[in-house]
Amino acid sequence: MSRVFFITGAGRGLGTEIARQALAAGHRVVATGRRPERVLDALGGEQASLLTLALDIIDPDAATTAAQAAVDRFGRIDVLIYNAANFYAGFFEELSDTQIRAQIETNLFGPMNVTRAVLPVMRAQRSGHVLTLSSLAGAVGVDFCVAYSAAKFGVEGFMESLHHDVAPFNIHTTIVEPGFFRTELLVDASTTYAEGSIDDYAERTAETKKVWASMNGTQSGDPAKLADALLKVADLQAPPQRFVAGDDCLQAVGAKARELLAQVDASRALGSGLAHDDA
Repeated sequence: MSRVFFITGAGRGLGTEIARQALAAGHRVVATGRRPERVLDALGGEQASLLTLALDIIDPDAATTAAQAAVDRFGRIDVLIYNAANFYAGFFEELSDTQIRAQIETNLFGPMNVTRAVLPVMRAQRSGHVLTLSSLAGAVGVDFCVAYSAAKFGVEGFMESLHHDVAPFNIHTTIVEPGFFRTELLVDASTTYAEGSIDDYAERTAETKKVWASMNGTQSGDPAKLADALLKVADLQAPPQRFVAGDDCLQAVGAKARELLAQVDASRALGSGLAHDDA
């Protein structure tokens, strides 16, 4: 059955691949990006089942306008896939307050803005599915990723709680936790390094930058396969609240789950019995 997909960050990388495969599967697609002409070019030009829109994800009014344009063209929005993101890399003390706030603005408030714009449409339909791209770094703290992880951990809390808000309206939510896929997150246009320089971090900073740079274009994950998996998740009658994607992420998140259980057990002696005596 043809559905309407609303996809952010569709001008390159994974977003383009999701939009391309959704179109090939016979769905109607609202593909958004900062430069709609780039989105259109990436997807092969004008098509009756494609609407390309300019969308600055940090602008709530732009998100509302884009959602209304989608409804005006296709009458509904069935699946929101929030994919747009960037990456501020660096150790916490070397990242400026401005950089950290910019990271959270894009990677946390961005999905909130777009979801807030789309939910009234889905609520009126009494159906819909919101899939938001988190990350391995949204489940597991990673060095040199403190700003990125702060935003992605926030996305996970947002989406877990949102599930309870919207489930009564037959709206599903899925947190997508990809590992390292060969997207464009690590290209210069998407990655910004810390502004500061502190001697105690200098050697580690230089080494870590080299590692990140060497990973660009060599990540093991295939975006085309991830896009295919996401379309299959979107097609499920009872989709999961969390979808862990990639062998590296499956291993890391599994280890984190075991670590959390171990920490719960280790907390029992001091963490239990803390209620008021009359409770």
